[in-house]
Formats: sequence, structure tokens, C-alpha cells
Amino acid sequence: MTEHWGALYGVVLAGGTGTRLWPLSRAGHPKFLHPLTGTDRSLLQATVDRLDLLAPSERIFVVTGVAHAAAVSRQLSTVPDENVLVEPSPRDSCAAIALAAAVIARRDPEAMMGSFASDHLIADKAQFTEVIQQAIAGARQGLLMTLGITPTRPETGYGYLECGSAIGDGPVMAVEEFKEKPSYDVAESYVKSGNYLWNAGMFVWRVDVFLSELSRQQPQLAAGISRIAQAWDSPAREEVLGEVWPTLPRISVDYAVMEGAATVGRVGTVPGDFGWNDVGDFHTLGEVLASDQAGNVVVGHNDDSKPGVLLHETEGLVVVPTTGRLVAAMGVRDLVIVDTPDAVLVCPRDRAQEVKQLVDQLKDSGELSYI
Repeated sequence: MTEHWGALYGVVLAGGTGTRLWPLSRAGHPKFLHPLTGTDRSLLQATVDRLDLLAPSERIFVVTGVAHAAAVSRQLSTVPDENVLVEPSPRDSCAAIALAAAVIARRDPEAMMGSFASDHLIADKAQFTEVIQQAIAGARQGLLMTLGITPTRPETGYGYLECGSAIGDGPVMAVEEFKEKPSYDVAESYVKSGNYLWNAGMFVWRVDVFLSELSRQQPQLAAGISRIAQAWDSPAREEVLGEVWPTLPRISVDYAVMEGAATVGRVGTVPGDFGWNDVGDFHTLGEVLASDQAGNVVVGHNDDSKPGVLLHETEGLVVVPTTGRLVAAMGVRDLVIVDTPDAVLVCPRDRAQEVKQLVDQLKDSGELSYI
């Protein structure tokens, strides 16, 4: 039965290994399964929790990989198993989002869909909910809506949205162009102009509008996804998925659909200011979690029966103890220290973005058991 026009389905993308959070985040247990929220809820669980005012659990879908499907279902006990869509291999965000859109469209052709990453932290749930509702209003008019984040600093690690004029009399603005990650000077000019928002990779749209825009710009991908969706609720699902999925282009939804849609005036945005953070690396994690008076952050809850962490005359450390053995530090500052059963990482906080290079080095040397 089709629900009233505009019923929102929440889609959570649980992919990627979070290589800048190595060695905590691994291919087999990626960052979204870890409790990095300051509570005992994982990033994935926190993402689904904050959608509860927008969509009931039967309208929450998760797209994840084969390796993580069981853990995702285990962590999300309220989400129906059939709403966990398992992709056979990573094909980037466009294929994952398109699969969810097509499966939802078969159940409810008039559905609205919100797409969210599973590894973002959001401080103000009420404000987040309000911004999504504003985005839904834009999506009802047939716009592909992207959530823009009001920039708080000239950040070079994010993409930007160039905003145009207001659409209608609400907060919805046209997106003129998607901008790549800029240099510091360019980022500074963006923030000063007041015309740019961070691109948070969160989207709201009508599934029919998204699928028709996908067909216009990515006909091969759209045709493949359509074949898979038609077989989804039939015995042929695995066979069709196995045949078609590997042929789909590996491309992000920004490149595949949103950039082209923006140039023809089909993308809108609403600015959000709800304490958004994408927890990309350990330095960022240290900024968003509670610290002691000297600015030291210990990630994760320690079992009181275990030694935990011993710090003496330290400042600005981010310590991630996971093994139960004592992690002690003295007389150092602005370091990241991560202790896992088979790997220990120590690096300066201001180089936390570069941890990915260590993972690349391990790959190159064939040390795959550490990845």
C-alpha cells in the first residue's frame, strides 16, 4: 500500500573502511561499527537513532558490504533484515544510493528518501530534524536536495556548495555548483563570501526524481540498477546481482548525478548548523569528544577492572585503548596513541590526516592481515 505522499525513507550508507582511523578501523571492523560517539552507541547506531523522529524503523534501509552485513543487522536490531541491502562489492556511493532508491521505489513509488553517511557525528538532533524537514519541502517541489553545513572555518578537507538565489520563500537556495576540496586561500575566500556551504554528503529527494535524473546522466548505471531492483524480491536476486553489479561504474553520487543536476538548476540546499562532524581522523575525534583539563581525550569507555590509561604531565593527547592493557604516557603533547591487539599507532595530531599513507604502505608490502 502506498503511504501518503512524501513518506520519508531513511537510507544509511555503511561502507568504506575509514583508513585514516587505522589501526582502530579495519576492513573487517570499520569505523562505523565502533562506539566513537562519547557513548556506548556505535556511529552506525547513533545515525539510525537520530532518524527516529523522521522515519519509523521499518522505513530505515542500510546499504552495506557482504563482510559487514551480519554485524550491521546485529547492531540494528529494530531494522528489518530485509531492509539491509547487501552489495557484493564496493562500487562507490552512486550505485549504493541508486540501489536503495530503486528498491524503495518498487515498494512506494511516491516515497521521499534521505541518504546519510553512517560515520558522522551530529550534536543537535532537534536542529538536524528541523533542517531535514526543510529539505523535504524543497524535495517535494522536485529538487534534489543536499544538506549544506554552515562553515565554521576555512576547511580544506571538505567539498563546498556554491549557493545561488533563494527558491520560494523558505530557506531553500539553489546550488549553482559543487566545488572540489580547495586550497586554504580559496577556502578562506569561500567562507568570507558567505556564499558557500560545506558539502556534507547528505541528500533528500523524491525517489522518482532521483531515478529519472540518474537515467538522464548515467543510463548504463540506471539500466543495471533497474534490472537488479526488478529481481530483488524474486528467487533470481543473487544471480542478477552477481551478473550486473560488477558491471556498474564505480563513481560517487556527487560526480555521477549531483554536479550535472546543479548545472541545469535541479539541486537545492538548506544550510544546517547542528554540530556536524565527519570524524575523519583521530585529531578530529579529539576535538569533538570530552577532554580533561589538559585537553587529553581518552576514546571509549574503560572497564574499571582494567588498568586503562595513565597520563602524567601530558597535553592534547588522543588515546584509544582497546586491549585492556595499561597505556601510559609522560611528558608528551599533541600525540595520537592507538593501542590494538596487533598494532600500535603513535603520530602527531597535526599529521592524523596522513595515517591513510601507512595503510597504503601496508598494502604495497602485502601485509594485508593488518588492514
